[in-house]
Amino acid sequence: MLKNKGLTLLGLILLFVGLSLNSCKSKFEKLRTSNDVAKKYQEAIKLYNKKDYTKALTLFDDLVQRYRGRSEAEDLYYYYAYTNYQLKDYLSARYHFKTFADTYPSSPKAEECRFMTAYCYYIDSPNFSLDQDNTYKAIESLQLFINIYPRSERVAEASKLILDLRDKLERKSYANAKLFLDIGDYQAAVIAFRNSMKDFPDTKFAEEMEYLIIEAQYLYAKNSREIKQEDRYNEALVEYERFIEKYPKSEYADKAKKLKEDILKGIALTKEILATYSENKKVEKEDEQQQ
Repeated sequence: MLKNKGLTLLGLILLFVGLSLNSCKSKFEKLRTSNDVAKKYQEAIKLYNKKDYTKALTLFDDLVQRYRGRSEAEDLYYYYAYTNYQLKDYLSARYHFKTFADTYPSSPKAEECRFMTAYCYYIDSPNFSLDQDNTYKAIESLQLFINIYPRSERVAEASKLILDLRDKLERKSYANAKLFLDIGDYQAAVIAFRNSMKDFPDTKFAEEMEYLIIEAQYLYAKNSREIKQEDRYNEALVEYERFIEKYPKSEYADKAKKLKEDILKGIALTKEILATYSENKKVEKEDEQQQ
């Protein structure tokens, strides 16, 4: 008897809780499906301020269509863009920030939204080891912001973000060149290191890359056919002389000097091999003539 009463009481409690939850849910759903756009707008703003961005977005998705062309549309779309941003949907956020800036260019919020368009690209810029398409787009978008609003207080931040993004591209360029060296494509490594320094003349990797050019050129010569080795060794020697003149106290100086010794040995060995080859060919020719 007591057991049955206990089960009945538990059932009533669960039923009450379930009805309460359904009541709360149905209240939001009722509002979501209603045509009371003013009330829906107020609730969307309340939800946004409470940081319930998922529910706020549900209402904003409907409201942006209903308020199109109305005076409230500007503020509504501003919240809409930021709701996507707060939900970390940066792809949608940057689209809506850009749409706001393009649609309301005279708005006091247009400058902010133009900046946020670029900032969303910045956030979506991946690690330097990955594809850098968004990094290039972020730089382009930030530069556009600076060009449109040269006196903005956000210009300093935009410039700083561009430097950060360029640093990422610089690292990517260095890593790509280094990869060619690591996999043994020495000619490509030499070209890639030179291009990297051309693209980033103030790179912090300049000294290391100029040393690595010597190493890559030496290995390129060493792994070439004997007939081409001497010229390629001499190119490595030129790179060495240029490096030592530019960085006489470099941390790579000792390694560079060791490479110079190997280069000179390579040149001497190549000359010896070619001389022997030439002599052998001469002897063969004489033998043929005697026969």
